[in-house]
Amino acid sequence: MRVVVELVPRDLPALEAQLGEVARLSRVAAVNVPDLLRFDLRAWQAAIEVRRAGGERWRAIPHVRAMDVDLRRPWAPLAALDAAGVDEVLVVTGDPPTDMRHDVTGAGVLDVIRMIRRERPAWRIYAALDPYRSGFAAEREYLQRKLDAGVDAFFTQPFFDVRLMDVWRELLPGVPVYWGVTSVTSERSRRYWLTRNRAVFPAGFAPTLAWHRRFAGEALDFAARHDTNVYFMPIRVGIESWLGELLG
Repeated sequence: MRVVVELVPRDLPALEAQLGEVARLSRVAAVNVPDLLRFDLRAWQAAIEVRRAGGERWRAIPHVRAMDVDLRRPWAPLAALDAAGVDEVLVVTGDPPTDMRHDVTGAGVLDVIRMIRRERPAWRIYAALDPYRSGFAAEREYLQRKLDAGVDAFFTQPFFDVRLMDVWRELLPGVPVYWGVTSVTSERSRRYWLTRNRAVFPAGFAPTLAWHRRFAGEALDFAARHDTNVYFMPIRVGIESWLGELLG
C-alpha cells in the first residue's frame, strides 16, 4: 500500500509549511501536486521543491494540464524534472483559464499520455478516474483508452463511501488505483461537491473533522485489505489535525 498526500502549491512559503507538516507523517510515500492557474507556482516547479525538501522520504507527482502542452515540441519541464529525480506525473485535462493571458493548445489527455510515454518510457504515468461524471460503462471505457495510451495507474476523484470504492475496485480487476479521500467540513463545501462534482455522500455523512478522521481510517483499512493505494486531499483542515494519528 502506498499513501500519498496532495498539497496545493499556492506559493513557495506555503508549500514549505505544508511539507513541514507532511514530514511528521511517517507513512506518506509521495506528494501529489495539482496545477492551478490562479497561483503562480506551477506544479512541476513545486514537485522539484518537494524532492529538494524531502530527499528520499517522498516521491513527487506533479499534475500535467494536457490542454497546455504543445505536442509539436518536447514538453519543456522534462529535463528539469529528470534532474530533480521526478519520474511520475498525473495527466489531467485541466480547467479552462478564466482570462486571456494564459494560452492553451487544446491538446487532449490521450495524446499527452502517448507523448510522455514516448519521451520518458520509464516514467510512471497516471490519469484520473471520475466515478461521478458519467455512467459506469462510459467511464470504464474511457479508462481503458487511457490504459491503451500508456497509463500505469489511476488517481480517483474523492470517495466518501468505501462501498462505492469496492464497486469500482471490482470493475477494474488488476488495475492499480489511488483512492482519493478529501475533507468536506462545511455545508457550503458539501453543496459544492454535490452540484459541481456530483459526488455521492452516504447516509450518516457529517461535515465534521471527526467524521473525516473515521472515514480516513476506513479508507486506509480498505487499501490495506485489498493491497491498493490511497491519497488524501486536505481542504481547509490542518494536515496533522486530520491525519496525524493515522499516518504519524
